[in-house]
Amino acid sequence: MEPSLRPKNVLDIGIHSNLILFEGASPEERKHYELPHWLFHNFWFRISFRDWNLLWDKDSRGNGLYSWDKPSLGPIIAYCGGHLLHRSRRQSEHPVATAAASSNSPTSTGFVRGVNIGGWLLVEKFMNGDDLFTGIGEDAVDQWTLDQTSGAAAALQKHWDTYFTEADVQTLKGYGINALRIPIGFWAYDNTGTPYVSYGIGQGADSYLEKAIGWAQTAGLRVWVDCHGSPGSQNGYDNSGHKGDVEWQQGDNLAKSIAVLTTMALKYGSKEYSDTVMGIELVNEPISWGNNTLSTTQTWAQEAYHAVKGNSTNENLMVVMHDAFAPNGPSDWTTIAKSLGPRGVFGIDTHMYQTLVAADIALTQAEHITTACQRGMALKSANVLAPVYVGEWSSTTNACINPDGTSTAGTCSTEGCVCVTDPMDTWTDVVVEEVRKFVEAQLESFEASTSGYMLWSWADDDMGTWSIKDGINKGIIPNPLDDPSQRKYPGQCSS
Repeated sequence: MEPSLRPKNVLDIGIHSNLILFEGASPEERKHYELPHWLFHNFWFRISFRDWNLLWDKDSRGNGLYSWDKPSLGPIIAYCGGHLLHRSRRQSEHPVATAAASSNSPTSTGFVRGVNIGGWLLVEKFMNGDDLFTGIGEDAVDQWTLDQTSGAAAALQKHWDTYFTEADVQTLKGYGINALRIPIGFWAYDNTGTPYVSYGIGQGADSYLEKAIGWAQTAGLRVWVDCHGSPGSQNGYDNSGHKGDVEWQQGDNLAKSIAVLTTMALKYGSKEYSDTVMGIELVNEPISWGNNTLSTTQTWAQEAYHAVKGNSTNENLMVVMHDAFAPNGPSDWTTIAKSLGPRGVFGIDTHMYQTLVAADIALTQAEHITTACQRGMALKSANVLAPVYVGEWSSTTNACINPDGTSTAGTCSTEGCVCVTDPMDTWTDVVVEEVRKFVEAQLESFEASTSGYMLWSWADDDMGTWSIKDGINKGIIPNPLDDPSQRKYPGQCSS
């Protein structure tokens, strides 16, 4: 398209060697983007500035052909033949990491006190029942079925815009949080053969992940990118995106998983993100029974590790793997971790809930506290060999608290008794203190025995014990988390 036909307000662009230069702007507005020199020798590529595209093509004689669409400024994403080649950030918004920052390993920044941004880029009925799974989505049971409903794309767009914002990142920083674990589904990058709403890399859910990383960078927080839903469903739960059959280890789904992780690594494992992205998690909670076997998962994890590291330019990027509910938890992964390289290149994620199996559901609140200490401390030996993170945990139990502080499991039989699962606005002060003890016992054991934790979850809805926001406001979570003076019940695990 000739320059005279460009839309109004589009800045002139000149391409000189391996530099794209915005011109016609003030020095403060002028942005410089560096692209690899070899890029210009490919047959065609696209450079996307969020909602404005410069399309470059070559005719048979090598002449450049341009087209223009919608003026806007934002990060560059360059493609060749539809495959991501390079991403660069606006230097004014996301400066390249300093030498000191980029030389840090993921664990040298200190203990990780994080929170999951669950229910945002991968939705769950449990988390989003009052948001997406009402009205048009009331019959949906997971994102697979939700995305097939009329109006799903518009509903997701509104949800992405409002559920989690930059202001929320600042709120979390004030809580003493220093890292975010952000779940996203594989379909954000490749939804071939699925009904998922997807826009591809740099758009849709991935564009919001990109925004969140920028917000975190501004706030000085680290980000752990979590491939939470994998092709074929790794566990059959709605947190994989598709509730029902487990087919992750069937057909070519394991290969598809690695292809998606490669795409993610090319982008988020690049040096441009090295000041913020601490790790990429290969898969969330793959089961080790039924159609999945632990041996297949462990073989695949090593292949996936090499694919991610081989396509990352951030040499300090940590590859994280969930323990797949192995019989001995993270300890069943330490030999693999040691074989892959020095401590820190491969992290192990384990999830520590006390509400999911019958034995835990039968515990009193005091027994939950004892169990928290025992299970947390049991991670210490594995953490010596490879960084172990409690990637998910919560303040919820099945206990019911009596007015004198004693408790029973599941039901109340005393006047004035309140269960932890009851709405928080019905809690007595005694319940608040007993739940606070449980939270602090978990924090104490994690801080003594692991490399960090990620609380589940940030929640925009009224999620009670599943929400860090509600927990802080109710006083069951110390605020800020990184201030030892805010602990009311220290030493529970050492007594």
